[in-house]
Amino acid sequence: MFHWKTINPVKHFFVIGASSGIGKAIREQLEAEGHQVITASRTDASNPLDVTAENPDFSFLPEVLDGLVYCPGTINLKPFNRLSAADFNADWNTNVLGAVKAIQAALPALKKAAAPSVVMFSTVAVAQGMPFHASVAASKGAIEALGRSLAAEFAPSIRVNVIAPSITDTPLASKLLGNEDKKTAAAGRHPLKKVGSADELAALATFLLGENAGWITGQVFHVDGGMSALKI
Repeated sequence: MFHWKTINPVKHFFVIGASSGIGKAIREQLEAEGHQVITASRTDASNPLDVTAENPDFSFLPEVLDGLVYCPGTINLKPFNRLSAADFNADWNTNVLGAVKAIQAALPALKKAAAPSVVMFSTVAVAQGMPFHASVAASKGAIEALGRSLAAEFAPSIRVNVIAPSITDTPLASKLLGNEDKKTAAAGRHPLKKVGSADELAALATFLLGENAGWITGQVFHVDGGMSALKI
């Protein structure tokens, strides 16, 4: 008797910002599943990419893409009266316009895939007002709006979702989690009394890229230790 085993086909994913932190964890998890992952970032030796440039070079993209993950982000925390127009522009260019350029560049390849998916990242500070977050929250709030708009426009062929984490132990947050006292204080502000890990965020992103998330689009997932929903 023959026993047939379903083998998931190898898919091709594009992860921007995969040199460290959450992006790196997403790349590793996708590769562990046997998929091909194309990466790009400012420090990526194979595909150096500056999303804030006027015309970033995306010529390395393959003909077909099953998914795109946009990971670049900023943590520019200042009192509002010390935020300059340049600060707001810098956050906007990285968090929003970079994502727009990447999605527009990848769109032809995404349209050729069977069940493509796009995942972007916001922040808990959009849903939960926090002092000193005016610039980053404004730009990440636009990412949530962009995600919903594109999910509607691209349906039913391309799914688009957004993940909104709280502080996660990554190089980007190193100034906020630079020693054990800071980590303990940050953990204490969350109902689950811990900060997030790159692997935890990557696990959700990897799920959203896959077929088991085939009926999910236009959503903002709050992965924040309960901060945005609970008060205890």
